[in-house]
Amino acid sequence: MKNALRAALLLAVLGFLSLHKLLAQAPTAVSDRPLDLSLQQAIDYAIKNKSSLLATRLNEQTARAKVGEIKSAGLPQVNVAANVADNFKLQKSLVDFGALGGGGSATTLTAKDIAAAENGQTVNLGTVALPSEPVPPQAFAFGLQWAGNTSASVSQLLFDGSYLIGLKAAKVYEQLAQKQTQQAEIDVVEQVSKAYYSTLVARARLGLLARNVQRLDTVLYQTNETFKAGFAEKLDVQRLQVQRNNLLVEQQKAQRLTELSVALLKFQMGLPQNQGVQLTDSLGAAVVDAGELRQRLGVASTSTGGGVTGLGSVPTGTAPSGTTDAQRQQDQQTALSGARTGQLAAVFNYNNRIEFSTLETQQALAGLDLANRRAGAYPRLLATAAYGFSGSAKNPGDLFAFRGPDSRSANGFPNQNWFGFGNVGLSLQIPVFDGFRRKYQVQQARIQQQSIEKGFETLRQSIDLQDAQSRTTLINALDVLDNQRANLDLAADVARVSRIKFQEGVGSNLEVVTAETSLREAQTNYYAAIYDVLVAKVDRDKATGELYSRTRN
Repeated sequence: MKNALRAALLLAVLGFLSLHKLLAQAPTAVSDRPLDLSLQQAIDYAIKNKSSLLATRLNEQTARAKVGEIKSAGLPQVNVAANVADNFKLQKSLVDFGALGGGGSATTLTAKDIAAAENGQTVNLGTVALPSEPVPPQAFAFGLQWAGNTSASVSQLLFDGSYLIGLKAAKVYEQLAQKQTQQAEIDVVEQVSKAYYSTLVARARLGLLARNVQRLDTVLYQTNETFKAGFAEKLDVQRLQVQRNNLLVEQQKAQRLTELSVALLKFQMGLPQNQGVQLTDSLGAAVVDAGELRQRLGVASTSTGGGVTGLGSVPTGTAPSGTTDAQRQQDQQTALSGARTGQLAAVFNYNNRIEFSTLETQQALAGLDLANRRAGAYPRLLATAAYGFSGSAKNPGDLFAFRGPDSRSANGFPNQNWFGFGNVGLSLQIPVFDGFRRKYQVQQARIQQQSIEKGFETLRQSIDLQDAQSRTTLINALDVLDNQRANLDLAADVARVSRIKFQEGVGSNLEVVTAETSLREAQTNYYAAIYDVLVAKVDRDKATGELYSRTRN
């Protein structure tokens, strides 16, 4: 008992030391300095570290292990067995000794004859007559109380139709797991991209609110000085103070939303929340070229999106020749109806969507499953071999003496208690009738295959709808971006003129407050339009199957 306790304590100490050493060698997950992240770097980090994606990759490893399991069935199967039995009550069997004959004579041996033989005298044995009636069957126990057996067997599969089809299905199953991993990667890319753009927009809007506060502070200071000089009313100062208080509250809300967007980005990346980040991509670089996108979408437009001051404006696109507003409306209607322009229809490939490719792989698996069910009617051939030893004795000590053929007793008689055996052969298994089980299995596999074939049409329609929706959503978002950019320019100009008029004494303070409120609303709408365009662009890339390829490239 003490030795066992000591061994347990020793194992616990060794385990603790090993764990401590492992933790000491593990790299620190959180860095003190902020992590510089571009959109591509954020995506790369997420693909390598997102916990949900790592779990999906474990399923891929499981698929590879499943392939190895299937292949192992074609390798030699070796088994070693050993058993010991205490036959505390031996089974008896009836033996008919009368069948050996009765009513004849038999040799007799008396006590006198035995004594004479022991003294070295010659003894002549006499005969007696046996009864004519046969002896009834007698019960005899064959074997001894203790018995043992040990053997080694080998089998090798020579032919099995199901095994050959299983090898093909194993490779397809591994491909299916890989495509499911790709699907998970696409989802991660989509989530990280949207979270990154959301953070960019939130930070840009927060910076703009800070500039608005500075500008309003300047106007408030000038108005307060004018009030002290007696050229403005106290009501004008109070209106600006109310405006400033509202703007500060809005700035605080924007700050919290920015922090929340950063936390969401870290979550989508699988990054610890206490790790600081610094986004290196600019919002101006993320704003898309509306004219180029419209041309790619097959929609004619002479206007383009834009950007606020400091973010860079979007270049003006050249309108394709022969395009009109009527053509634009027709293209938009085409998008809504789910149809494609001739150019897009020629280049669109359903296989770009991982869902379509995954369904094709599932269809291949269903076909192999059907073939596997049918192959169950084929014979199965195996080569077998076995070799071992069996023994018996009256007690355990005698059983484990392991006496071989050269063993002799004290009087010179053979005393062997273990005997060897061996065999080689072929095993042919031919299925004849299984109660129609295989028939119904084939029917189920065939129905499953037909169901997947029907799913292709549904998936095509779904992809067409997503294509049309994403195209229309992106076109609308670009149009809204153009409109909000124009509204922002107008609101900024109105606010500038209102401030000049108020400073010159020809405008009212209420006009300045109203103009500033309209400017902030236009700024908010413009940044919301930018975010909508970026999100619509991500959805568009996902709908066309380009999101994953763009990330890999």
